[in-house]
Amino acid sequence: MLIVTREGDRRCKLRPSQRAMVVLVYLREHTTLAKIAAGFGISESTAHAYTSAVVDLLAERAPGLLKTLREHEPDFVLLDGTLAGCDRVGDGRADYSHKRRRHGVNVQVVTDPSGRLLWLSPALPGRTHDLTAPPHPPEHPDLRTPGSPHPGGPCLPGRRALADDGHQGRPLQELTPTEKTLNRALAAARSPVERGVARLKSWRIFRRARCSPNRMTSIAKAILTLERQR
Repeated sequence: MLIVTREGDRRCKLRPSQRAMVVLVYLREHTTLAKIAAGFGISESTAHAYTSAVVDLLAERAPGLLKTLREHEPDFVLLDGTLAGCDRVGDGRADYSHKRRRHGVNVQVVTDPSGRLLWLSPALPGRTHDLTAPPHPPEHPDLRTPGSPHPGGPCLPGRRALADDGHQGRPLQELTPTEKTLNRALAAARSPVERGVARLKSWRIFRRARCSPNRMTSIAKAILTLERQR
C-alpha cells in the first residue's frame, strides 16, 4: 500500500506487489541486481530504480530514537555496535575497521530486554570506535552516551542502556573479583542484544553490501521499518 500511495502504477513494468518483492529479495537475500532483473523480466537499471525508490520509502517510515522509546517504554535497553561490510569504499581510511580488518560502516543497535530491534543509528565510518559512536541522531546532541564507570552503562533519555566495555570506556587493568562478578552478570543481561544483531544480519545485505557506504543509513532504516512490522 505504501508503494501504491506514493508511486502508483503509472509507467511501471511491475505491479506494486512485484516491486515490493524485488526489494525484499534485494535486502533479505542480497541477490545481485542482474539476477533480480533476469528473474522479474526487467532491465538491470529498472531493478536498481525500484530498489532505490522503495528502500527510500521504507527508510522514511523508520522511527526516531525518542519516538520508539516513548512507544515501547522499556525499563532499560540494550546497546551494541556492529559492522556492516561493504565491498565498495567511500572514504577508504575512515571506512576500514582495523578490529574486523575489512571495510564497512558502524551501526549502533538498540534493543529491548528481549532482544527486539528498537532502533538503528545512522551508518558511521567503519573505523569508528563504539565509545565515540553514541546512539543518538545528529539532531539530538543531548542524547550523547557518556562513558560510565563500572558497573552500569550509558544513559539514554529516561532509560538505562546496558552496553559492553567498548561503549563504556573502561580502562585496561586487572579487575577485582567483585568487578569480574559484575561483568559476568552484565554479560548475561546483555545476551539478548546478540539475538537482535543476529536478526539484523539475517538480512544478508547487512553482511556484505554491494553498494556505497553512503547508502547504508537508508538500508538500515528500511530494514528497521520491515522488522517492526513482524
